[in-house]
Amino acid sequence: MLSSKASVLARLIPEVRMLGTGRLKHTLPDLPYEYNALEPCISHDIMMIHHQKHHQTYINNLNATEEKLAVAVEKKNINEIITLQPSLKFNGGGHINHSIFWKILSPKGGGLPKGDLMELIKNNYGSFDAMKAELTAASVGIQGSGWGWLGWNPVNGRLRIATCANQDPLQPTAGLVPLFGIDVWEHAYYLQYKNVRPDYVKAIFDIANWEEVGNRLAAARMKA
Repeated sequence: MLSSKASVLARLIPEVRMLGTGRLKHTLPDLPYEYNALEPCISHDIMMIHHQKHHQTYINNLNATEEKLAVAVEKKNINEIITLQPSLKFNGGGHINHSIFWKILSPKGGGLPKGDLMELIKNNYGSFDAMKAELTAASVGIQGSGWGWLGWNPVNGRLRIATCANQDPLQPTAGLVPLFGIDVWEHAYYLQYKNVRPDYVKAIFDIANWEEVGNRLAAARMKA
């Protein structure tokens, strides 16, 4: 039988399903909009490939890695457990990051944040434009692939802009709760923007779902 903890997780996390072994298997979450809904900022083809191919690949590899890890733990194979950590971080991070990314974009997005989120941005950065400029510069300036993030520090209650290489997840890497992230892997924009990353980053703000970002801030504060 499944443990009570596993049963609770299955109810709370829609992108996992039960295996016959009682282990939770990650599945691809549905997008909250159609693939063409973010046009002209992000094209239908990019969204479909990004979601169906790239995100799905991270999930497939994460599930495979967790299966190997379960065997290694059962056998107390420390060498294998250590060997699997990079794959767990990369593919687990890819799943975490993209699951957030789809929700913080919206065809009805753009504009300015409201409420507590806007007040905190003003308190920490002086203005929304100043925060936007700093996050833009950080995201555009990432060498190679990675993510630019607006995160919340649960220790001091302040916002902080940070970058993560590859698919490193923000919270385990920097101790920040991820609120708003910009994926600057080329697969996120190259078909449409070619090598002009600044234009893509600029367009992301036109579809930013600030309501969802505000909800993430409120949830983080409640857990702190």
